[in-house]
Amino acid sequence: MAIDTPTTAPPLAAQPARMTTRDKLILMVLCAAQFIVALDFSILNVALPVLGDDLGMGQADLQWAVTAFALPSGGFLLLFGRIADLYGRRRLFLTGLALFALASVLATFAWNPAAFLAGRALQGLGAAVIVPTGMSLLTTTFAEGPQRERALGISGTLLSLGFTVGMVLGGVMTDFLGWRSTMGLLALAGAGVLAVAPGLLTESRHSERPRMDLPGAVTVTGGLLALIYALSTAAQRGFGGADVITGLVAGALLLAGFVVVESRAAEPLVSLPMLRRRTVAWGNLAGLITFSMMSTVVFLLTLYLQEVLELSAFRTGLVFGVQGVFAAVAGMTAPKVIARFGTRGTLVTGLLVQAVCTAALLGLRTDSGAWLALAAAAVACVGHLWAIVSYGVTATSGLPDGEQGLATGLVTSSQQVGITIGIPLLSALASAHITALRSDGASFASATLGGIRLGLGVDAAVVAVTAVLVAFGLRRAR
Repeated sequence: MAIDTPTTAPPLAAQPARMTTRDKLILMVLCAAQFIVALDFSILNVALPVLGDDLGMGQADLQWAVTAFALPSGGFLLLFGRIADLYGRRRLFLTGLALFALASVLATFAWNPAAFLAGRALQGLGAAVIVPTGMSLLTTTFAEGPQRERALGISGTLLSLGFTVGMVLGGVMTDFLGWRSTMGLLALAGAGVLAVAPGLLTESRHSERPRMDLPGAVTVTGGLLALIYALSTAAQRGFGGADVITGLVAGALLLAGFVVVESRAAEPLVSLPMLRRRTVAWGNLAGLITFSMMSTVVFLLTLYLQEVLELSAFRTGLVFGVQGVFAAVAGMTAPKVIARFGTRGTLVTGLLVQAVCTAALLGLRTDSGAWLALAAAAVACVGHLWAIVSYGVTATSGLPDGEQGLATGLVTSSQQVGITIGIPLLSALASAHITALRSDGASFASATLGGIRLGLGVDAAVVAVTAVLVAFGLRRAR
């Protein structure tokens, strides 16, 4: 395997016990980029009705404000992660930042739906570059051990916090400044990071340039695009549509074809032996589940607080603001927990805490429950952050720098696909149950709560089963 050229990090043996000032600045830049991308995932959620009225987008078309971003941001992650390994992580990271900032400007000043959706799609493409390259720069800058655990803890905290802050900030900015201010904020933030990053980051890449595995790139990118499109569309229209079914089938066939292609390629895009490593496989499964199920909890609780308890968007945002505070604390304490209990123990514990607190939400009622929602979601977020940090450490440990872009591409793909698949799957289940209860004569509030409880119950069960499987799988890996 080719050896990487020097990176911003010293060799593993020379890595100092504490971060230098330069290390801290590099971490701030990389985490700021991740935070901005996380903001973009949720900052428009509250603004969609206002945005639709302003641009003349119908209710059925508003899903594309989300889907146009989700498609490229999830579909191209693995490809750009590998390109970064081969042709330069710093170069690609800066290119992604520039594209994201310019796309945000286009979305800010969009004069019609087509211009806005083009801006959102380019934002998603920029995010697909920023996320894996930023993560691979982080894991190659900070050596395995306490430094990387601390860096991943901060990164994971800001990723989760960005999603929560985006929901709160989106509502406040839309009310006072209009929906365009949310896109303008992303443009300014992206430009700010781009101005600082070149002076701190140095280039790293393979010393040789192997051939790009074009068949592998086409099949995995096409498979992810088809899968994400189908699941994003299903969240709005259900799973019965012809385009949804076609997307699911095409995605499954393309991803199966990707496995066949990679098993025969001389220089594969994804090393199948790496995917067979238990730490990589079980770590990414845990990441997929913790992200998909926690994003679903946020969605179902938003529905509960606004539709059942009839809280305002601002008060709903405050509930999730508390969750964000707990996320920040959990992310900062995660490295200490890992040092005390190990990555496997922390990962399994985090998943179990998330599962138990999600199950506690089954006690929600139609006449009260805001405090239960606040407390259980906040503690669930602690387990969620422990799981995020420990799965990132698990899935990237023991690999050479030359595979870190691919490894972090897998990690971030787990995140993005997880965020994409959880909500449509469980919201469709909840919606079907709500419809059935309404047909039986239940009131709107009680039927909605019944659907939410079903979704939360399945959510908790999936996380609990995953915790058991990961505990067993990683025990054998040791």
